[in-house]
Amino acid sequence: MTFTVAIIGRPNVGKSTLFNRLAGRRAALVDDTPGVTRDRRTGPGRLGTLRFTVVDTAGLDDATDDSMEARMRRQTERALADADVALMLVDARAGVTPLDRHFARALRRGPTPVVLVANKCDGRAAEPGLLEAYELGLGEPVGISAEHALGLGELAEALEPFAGTPAGDGAAPDAASQADLDDELETAAGRPIQLAIVGRPNVGKSTLVNALLGDDRVLTGPEPGMTRDAIAVDWTYRDRTIRLVDTAGLRRRARVADRLERIAVTDTLKTVRLAQIVVLLLDSAAILDKQDLTIARHVVEEGRALVIAVNKWDLVTDHRGALRRLRDRLETSLPQVRGIPTVTVSALKHQRLDALLDAVLAIYETWNSRVATGPLNRWLDGMVTAHPPPMAKGRRLKLRYLTQVKGRPPTFALWASIPDAVPESYVRYLVNGLRETFDLSGVPIRILLRKGKNPYASA
Repeated sequence: MTFTVAIIGRPNVGKSTLFNRLAGRRAALVDDTPGVTRDRRTGPGRLGTLRFTVVDTAGLDDATDDSMEARMRRQTERALADADVALMLVDARAGVTPLDRHFARALRRGPTPVVLVANKCDGRAAEPGLLEAYELGLGEPVGISAEHALGLGELAEALEPFAGTPAGDGAAPDAASQADLDDELETAAGRPIQLAIVGRPNVGKSTLVNALLGDDRVLTGPEPGMTRDAIAVDWTYRDRTIRLVDTAGLRRRARVADRLERIAVTDTLKTVRLAQIVVLLLDSAAILDKQDLTIARHVVEEGRALVIAVNKWDLVTDHRGALRRLRDRLETSLPQVRGIPTVTVSALKHQRLDALLDAVLAIYETWNSRVATGPLNRWLDGMVTAHPPPMAKGRRLKLRYLTQVKGRPPTFALWASIPDAVPESYVRYLVNGLRETFDLSGVPIRILLRKGKNPYASA
């Protein structure tokens, strides 16, 4: 039986550092600036033999209005309500602050069990703060250093009573049994489709994520640059498991001056590399501007399948004209990928979300397509006959053999007599032919030129 652990505390006490330590990887952004984390991030945690779900939260704040700080606090309160146990972090070097005391009083009155953790206990300077933590009335503090992995054994002992026991043998689950359970669940649900939502700041990415999930899962608001971390959430659509990732907005590089924004942009680009399908969200008031095209080209160059979603479509008066401008811009600026699916939506009003997800599933199948070698080479003969390759070094270029070497995206190896002499324009001719003949519209196609004879000629 797994359990959920929420990490809470005032800003800059090391919550994200502890989250990364328990998750075993650098999943959350970490910086000395207070308030880096704004959304709650969830991931699998491990501590000794314990397996659990760990939740990173924004720093506790006493704001109660509609400000960003108040919305962050409400996200933290939801994480606390859903958790089986909370880790209340304090900074042992800084000592107990009035804000620590304020929230400790609230936690004592709440229903969620709390383990008091004094972080940054990696030197003598932390000893007074560790002793001060007793006054919070949350029991004996566990002294740790999340950055240097100190005191994690004591933390595991404090969490062990909340682990529960599986029915039958009365023992806590070990690593092997939990791994078997994870494999069983993944086999039943299928490997999740990695879907990333990207776009410029303030186009409605987080609003779209919440609309798809039917829940206020990520922080939204009128402030641009609201999202910093790439927040992943698993859910199911039409019996397909999808891992949906909300990302930070991508601005032109020249406009990115803040260090935190640079880190967030790097995190977003990493998310694109790890994704399978990328939804590029556009604002209907500025369809496919220069920055949007830069993002789209980056997605295609990474070999990811791309779906374009135009948000705030309910505000558009000339629908036909807007779609015509979008198609013209795609044809002239992204000729290397024809047939990119385009869906108009309104995230705020929950309009045409099913159409967007259906487009995602369809392009995912195309991105995974496989073409048999026999039909490929019969097609290649027809293409060469209709339009022979140019001469090279006084001789006719010979295209000997074509086979698909991998999918995701569809990638083909082409054996030629002089690979370096095959012009890029002829490769585009072949790519467009593959796209039209084998129904590969909307996904990147790669052709790798190889030198030598047909490798299967003697088979």
